[in-house]
Amino acid sequence: MNKVVILAAGWGTRMRPLTHTRPKPALRVAGKTLIEHNLDQLVDLVEEALIVIGYEGDVIKKEIGENYRGIKIRYVTQEKQLGTGDAAKAALPFLDDQFLVLNGDDLYKGEDLKKCMAENSCIMVKRVDDPDGFGQILHENGKVKDLIEKPNKNVSNLVNIGAYFINKSFFDEKITKSKRGEYEITDYIKSYLKRGDLHYHVAESWDPVSYPWNLLELTGHIFDDLEEKKEGRIEENVCLKEKVVIEKGAVIKAGTTIEGPAYIGKNSEIGPNAYIRPGTSIDEGVKIGQSVEVKNSVIGRNTHIPHLSYVSDSVLGECCSLGAGTITSNFKFDKTEVKTEVKGEIMSTGRKKLGAIFGDGVKTGINVSLMPGVMIGTRAMIYSDTTVNKNVKKEKVYKK
Repeated sequence: MNKVVILAAGWGTRMRPLTHTRPKPALRVAGKTLIEHNLDQLVDLVEEALIVIGYEGDVIKKEIGENYRGIKIRYVTQEKQLGTGDAAKAALPFLDDQFLVLNGDDLYKGEDLKKCMAENSCIMVKRVDDPDGFGQILHENGKVKDLIEKPNKNVSNLVNIGAYFINKSFFDEKITKSKRGEYEITDYIKSYLKRGDLHYHVAESWDPVSYPWNLLELTGHIFDDLEEKKEGRIEENVCLKEKVVIEKGAVIKAGTTIEGPAYIGKNSEIGPNAYIRPGTSIDEGVKIGQSVEVKNSVIGRNTHIPHLSYVSDSVLGECCSLGAGTITSNFKFDKTEVKTEVKGEIMSTGRKKLGAIFGDGVKTGINVSLMPGVMIGTRAMIYSDTTVNKNVKKEKVYKK
């Protein structure tokens, strides 16, 4: 029986504020969690998935359940956050000799995974233009010679993407904690290289999800796999262009234009006279009001955006409520890359267009303007007629 171990126990601190209320693999795009998108790729490849949970693990249990499209789901709890190696090892009692291991917060394609599983032991890698900051492999005669974690000087453009087809013997030898105080699965692999052969497969597709804005970048690949459908109620004078998915119970009101690729979730209400532009994912129960424009954004479940608002290149969590006239600015006037604060440090997002990132339950008053790259913490309240040009912490009330 082919089995997969999906690592989903981490804190996801670089994805905050989106991960204040849920683990990163439970974040949703196009009506499904990241884990579900990976499970879709595994339907014909594995019979059982062992999901290693920790931080907010009950959220994953609620989202996925005990069976997914014929794949049996088993949950394994990592009691302490001691790294990917410790998480994978926690699943060993439930595994056969060989098994697949995946990062729960990266997206892979089934064809790549199938080719990796065709080898006796295999690591998936991706050829990238800039390997800086990634683990890099040295190879010889089709096999991995060494795995070097984030070298100061790049040694290869083939980088480790967190997918492995391995066996229990990889965990036979003891390893020590890394500099960050964790047991790394890459250290188990480097230990194995001293006594066994490891093949590699160069993946055609890989979508890493490290920062909130990565959700905007992976929507294109997700939309490629979606089949166009229009199962909701569409009123007169609605214009639909390119690939648009409209789920059951959704209502598209008169005068609305939707340019695909776009996803409209169950029981959502769009319009009247709304404009949904390409690259937008609108989840279940969302209400988009009159004359609202949404472009290239991910909108969480049960969020309300009333009339005369503009949301662009943004990620909004669940149950947010925007006051009329809320505007997310998505680029700087000098057209340089947008910067934001992550874990207390200012960093470039690598994007020239990025709007706002909202945690769950954020509320804004009327006529609020949000500058590019601003992150608003869970349940924060932004008063009317306010311009926000810096991050707002979790549950903080931000006044004029």
